[in-house]
Amino acid sequence: MLFSTMITNWRDDWGLGDFPFLFVQLANFMEQKDVQPESNWAFLREAQTQTLELPNTGMATIIDIGEEGDIHPRNKKDVGERLWLQARKVAYGEKIVAAGPQFDSLYRQGNELMIKFKSVGEGLQITEGDSLKGFIAGKENGDFQQVEAMISGKESVKIVLPEGMEAGEIRYAWADNPEVNLVNNLKLPAEPFRRKFE
Repeated sequence: MLFSTMITNWRDDWGLGDFPFLFVQLANFMEQKDVQPESNWAFLREAQTQTLELPNTGMATIIDIGEEGDIHPRNKKDVGERLWLQARKVAYGEKIVAAGPQFDSLYRQGNELMIKFKSVGEGLQITEGDSLKGFIAGKENGDFQQVEAMISGKESVKIVLPEGMEAGEIRYAWADNPEVNLVNNLKLPAEPFRRKFE
């Protein structure tokens, strides 16, 4: 990926080792759609997340504070505070929760998926409403649909799959401007992701 290559090149050129590198993931932007599996914006966010495989990198997720009509969110305060959390952890070595919930693992039981998250702090929460939003599932042919999702315990989400869905992919916050409400106790939003299941 070009972004990872750029960071690696800067570190090599400057000869300072793996110095801390922090960045902001692309915000939610453009028209809101319930299901949008071919979102280029979502694929770019995934590429940004993969950059975290490099050492001493940190990403502020702002999938919840974007603007439909403006690529640059007006809410700079939350962006800055989320970057500061990353700086405290990555640059200053503090043992803190600095990001929202991140995908950890999943397993299947019948027509249900159990998704475990890390970086949950004191537990997963919903910011508004009574049910989780932003989860879609589909088969390999790209026929995705919204799925029922609920918090299960401190660190897991249970997904109810549609009848007959034997294998496919589960995605969260996968759209240009997804409607999302999954956070940890610090109100930091869950990172977008996609994973296959069988």
